[in-house]
Amino acid sequence: MKSIANISFIIFTLIYGSVSAQVEEVKDSVDVELYKIEGDSVYDTSITLNEVYVFAPLKFATKEEKLRYYILRRKTLKVYPYAKMAAEKLVVLNDSLKKIKKKSKKRKYTRQVHKEIEDQFSERLKKLTRTEGQILIKLINRQTGDTAFGLVKELRNGWRAFWYNTSAKFFKISIKAEYHPESVHEDYLIEDILQRAFAKGRLKEQPTVLNYNYTTLTNKWITKKKK
Repeated sequence: MKSIANISFIIFTLIYGSVSAQVEEVKDSVDVELYKIEGDSVYDTSITLNEVYVFAPLKFATKEEKLRYYILRRKTLKVYPYAKMAAEKLVVLNDSLKKIKKKSKKRKYTRQVHKEIEDQFSERLKKLTRTEGQILIKLINRQTGDTAFGLVKELRNGWRAFWYNTSAKFFKISIKAEYHPESVHEDYLIEDILQRAFAKGRLKEQPTVLNYNYTTLTNKWITKKKK
């Protein structure tokens, strides 16, 4: 199928060529080939390779469609690092809170994390446009599995002030917004932008906690577009 060929999901990479000199091949007593990668002490029957995406060239039906995509790309690349930071801070915060027994100390630590984030990013976040803010809210859902509203509700003390204050100018933004690339076309375009940026090294990838497959999404939207 052309749609699958356009965005082939390759289950091999150049890794084998680069490490072949470091792979030791042996045979055991029942004539089964085993491999040992340099630096590893265990022999195995196979070599695990990374998954690689091969992207089709971007094609647009109209100039307006092309313009919308590139505007969305600029905004997505701008706000993704903030969503990634939020997920990283949340993991650290939750891990630390589990080790703190007293509620007063938990509140104090949460406020401390909030202040660190606010000092580092607040001014830049306040300069985001409304659409950039909405993309950020969706990407927070992509990276954490929770909505910004859910995070505010769960981590009520510091995070409530942070998210409400920094999103005050975006009064039309829904902080309950979720990320659905399987059903919302703009969300799929955001995912496509991210995957291409990861592959080119423009963004450092932080895996999503949501359950979807990029190749499956691409084939679905290509088929839908043709219809």
